[in-house]
Amino acid sequence: MPEHNTLQDWYEFNQETVEALLNDGSHPEKKHTIEHHFASKNFDHLEKAAVDAFKAGFEVTDAEEFVLDDGGELFSFDAIIERPLDIEQINKDTDKLVSIAEKHKVFYDGWGTYFVE
Repeated sequence: MPEHNTLQDWYEFNQETVEALLNDGSHPEKKHTIEHHFASKNFDHLEKAAVDAFKAGFEVTDAEEFVLDDGGELFSFDAIIERPLDIEQINKDTDKLVSIAEKHKVFYDGWGTYFVE
């Protein structure tokens, strides 16, 4: 995935992703499980971001630990919410979550979902 530096980059990513899902036939009005991804080498920072995401109304998964090729550690979690493919709402969610990531100095890595008939 390309690096996104600005909210405008994320809005473009959101638009492209929603359009691809709709073009593939995913139902626009049915709720989709949208998983926003966060990562950090600092577990404490990630944990604080998870608390804020939960307070913002998202379900938060347990943090997972990954060992990098260089032997370092990386922690990640997902902030999950059920939404129709409404670009305005997805952009609002992105605003909240990017702000949380910036506040806690963790990496926001976009979102994904599954096809819904």
